[in-house]
Amino acid sequence: MNVRSQVAMMFHLDKCIGCHTCSIACKNIWTDRKGTDYMWWNNVETKPGTGFPTKWEDQEKFKGGWEKPDGQLVQLKSTSKLKVIGNIFHHPHMPSMDDYYEPWTYDYQNLFNAPEGADQPTARPISMITGEHIAVEAGPNWDDDLGGSPVYAQNDPNLDGLTEEQKLQLFSVEQLVFFYFPRICNHCLNPSCVASCPSGALYKRGEDGIVLVDQKRCRAWRSCVAACPYKKVYFNWFTGKSEKCILCFPRLETGQAPACFHSCVGRIRYLGNMLYDADRIEEVANLPDEELIEGQRSLILDPNDPHVIDAAMKNGIPEAVIESAQESPVYKYVIDWKLALPPHIEYRTFPMLFYVPPMAPVIARRRESGALDAVNDELFHDIEDSRVPLQFLANLFGAGQQGHLVYALRKQKAVRWYRRALTVGDVSLEMAEQMLAEADCTPEEADAIYKLTSLCTFEERFVIPPMQREQALASLSDPHEAKASAGFGFLSGPKRGS
Repeated sequence: MNVRSQVAMMFHLDKCIGCHTCSIACKNIWTDRKGTDYMWWNNVETKPGTGFPTKWEDQEKFKGGWEKPDGQLVQLKSTSKLKVIGNIFHHPHMPSMDDYYEPWTYDYQNLFNAPEGADQPTARPISMITGEHIAVEAGPNWDDDLGGSPVYAQNDPNLDGLTEEQKLQLFSVEQLVFFYFPRICNHCLNPSCVASCPSGALYKRGEDGIVLVDQKRCRAWRSCVAACPYKKVYFNWFTGKSEKCILCFPRLETGQAPACFHSCVGRIRYLGNMLYDADRIEEVANLPDEELIEGQRSLILDPNDPHVIDAAMKNGIPEAVIESAQESPVYKYVIDWKLALPPHIEYRTFPMLFYVPPMAPVIARRRESGALDAVNDELFHDIEDSRVPLQFLANLFGAGQQGHLVYALRKQKAVRWYRRALTVGDVSLEMAEQMLAEADCTPEEADAIYKLTSLCTFEERFVIPPMQREQALASLSDPHEAKASAGFGFLSGPKRGS
């Protein structure tokens, strides 16, 4: 057992209001520089929608992540030892400017310096790359103002497998629905970006699992950009180096939450470390798609288990880090309650950012009298009858399988009804407790979920482990070797397809 500590994150999508405060906080701190104009280490997307960069989830186009061909072991989709040289000058699966957008500013000086005239002067958009006037055609959340409309939403890759009736249901004007999907780097356990880098510039920090780019080692191969299936590695065209979300590790090392977490208006973000067995990553990565969610959960170890604690301490994990893992809110949502799910687990990178899936409005049916009726005798009818088809959410959070998604949604609904029965009283407590039982939830667990979701304090949302950075660097004579390398288990260097 090779016990490691990993900083993990959880976003509660039922609480996200799409205000983009997180994106602006990150942009102001990290990507307000030349060459980073188009980068959004944190962005908020509107679903259904094409996302940023456009259709990043379409791995037939971008070839990101890992794949498991029939009868073979898992391997990178986008590159290999043989392909990397041929892709130096042109990578066929690299996102282009059109997939992102051309960053722009405005000619504000024209408002002040325009000559006197009959018309109001305007501030025309100017490209931040060429300095020329441009016609703005795309932006980082171009879907937002048309959220749920067929203009963009019909191109969402997650619509695969939906019937035409379900697609029409999703885009009917009277039933229009969308939800927000904030994204940052997942700091994966099996990062394809790290494994794809020929120069070894990308690495996971051994003490906390944060994925970083060594700017001195980066040689602008850009294999990482193509290999990341979430497209959270960017190329700085001004410096000639790759850049990505660093999870605000300078803030974490001083006990502060990352900027996007700290600024979140909806309080949807949770952070805490979890212990996992690095020796089993390759084994789990080779599981079939339908077993990956439980496989990833099996990688995460119980921080209260004496055997795990003993193995962790033998592996150099400080007691204070183990204690913080025991208080991790992410562990509660992912392992104890099974409410949070990883995005696109089929990419096999094992993201350490999890999401509580959103509850959606119910599809109303019109009675013969003309009145709308959304009532059904089934306790969990509104999950099956929601305006967002279950298959759409399953494609996003369940590798196409609905089982784990339905479990999380049923438990969420049961907790809501139980709390309504206690506080408002217009719901039968007996029926609410029946719903809890059918959703595999006890009243005690429901109270714990409610408190951590709705009444949590700052300290309960962010249980930041002591980074122990000075110990990590002092453990080896060469500070660079304190980095964990790539691939499965991070001990033997990057593993790439041949």
